[in-house]
Amino acid sequence: MNAPRFRPALLSLTLLVALLLAGCAVPPPPVAPAGEEPAPAQAESPAQPLTQNITEGCVENFDPNVDYFPEKVTVEEATGFQVEYFNNYKVVTVTKPWQGAEEGFQYVLVQCGTPAPEGFDPASVIQVPIRTMVAMSTTYLPHLDALGLVDRLVALDSFTYVNTPSVVERIQAGELAEVGFGSGVNVELVLDLNPDLVMTYGIGVPDYDAHPKLLEAGVKVAINGDFMENTPLGRTEWGKFLALFFNREADAQAIFQQTAQEYNQLVELAAGAESRPTVLVGSVFNGTWYVAGGQSYTARFLADAASSYLWADEGEAGSIPLDFESVFDKAADAEFWVNPSNAMWVTGEDVLATDERYGDFRAFQEGHLYNNNLRVNENGGNDYFETGVAKPQLVLKDLIAIFHPELLPDHELFFYRQIAPEQ
Repeated sequence: MNAPRFRPALLSLTLLVALLLAGCAVPPPPVAPAGEEPAPAQAESPAQPLTQNITEGCVENFDPNVDYFPEKVTVEEATGFQVEYFNNYKVVTVTKPWQGAEEGFQYVLVQCGTPAPEGFDPASVIQVPIRTMVAMSTTYLPHLDALGLVDRLVALDSFTYVNTPSVVERIQAGELAEVGFGSGVNVELVLDLNPDLVMTYGIGVPDYDAHPKLLEAGVKVAINGDFMENTPLGRTEWGKFLALFFNREADAQAIFQQTAQEYNQLVELAAGAESRPTVLVGSVFNGTWYVAGGQSYTARFLADAASSYLWADEGEAGSIPLDFESVFDKAADAEFWVNPSNAMWVTGEDVLATDERYGDFRAFQEGHLYNNNLRVNENGGNDYFETGVAKPQLVLKDLIAIFHPELLPDHELFFYRQIAPEQ
């Protein structure tokens, strides 16, 4: 699943099913603003124009005519969040926090040292730039690293699955705390740490989500819905969402533009390929073979890498549950098999030990099975779901090299390993 790093011990099949588009009950979001909002600020105020956002400290002498956010972001690829700027605050709306959510979340980010606007729920008002943060998913860590903000972290949900080197260093130095995850979050420890913000995710099930307990305790929380995006660049753009809380829009905008440029150059390269090989994904989990829907994040990667995904015209964004026989009937002769969704597969023997029938697929027999588990830490944390979210160009480059090695003859696989029948 291309989603936040969920903890198997806590969620296991329940989370998998949730991420496969099962409808969930939705907890009430923070209260939406009442009444009309003030008109957006002008880009510059002639009274005292600023040229850069304030990234440290607070305003000492508030001037209501000053635009305190001269550096702004524009949302280009992501569909799950929006931002609207006013002179001394910005309204950030998360429109798709999880699958089946009936309402979103809204946050009012007020420049520290300036007055908060009226008509908003106080729980949604957050002073920015924030100084300290708790991260409840590893997908946020590469963005913090790229922005130079790893030192703002005070805690993670768990150390187990972390791959980002700068964060690993802080863990090893004893500089971070573990607060637990989901509904088992250690609220008392969070309160002791007193972070300016906890960034987390939700699936719409209070028994598993952390944010209801944290909000009840008065902790400032922001819901990040990066895993709901259906395109690689859409997920990457949530780095801008994170940057909004630090007033680091200019850096986030520049980082995303560079990433998008590299990604789109690779798409253009792949478009010149002479063939589009057929591709199978997934494997059996608890008796069901889940393949990515045709409008999914995975399907978009495969299309951008100039391959012919066998389920490209079926389903929407979620996974499609099938039985083994149905998959075999359609994909027995697929030329490639990628993302088998089994982190334990390293050799051909591992594959056949799971189910000997896998050996009947042409892709396996010809050594064209590639697992995205080359970069896994000692605890099973897969960097594909961490760095791969922030740097999708690295994933795409691997896929192009797999399907069209002639286009990238010198490329060494970064996230993928080839699994040969006999190793």
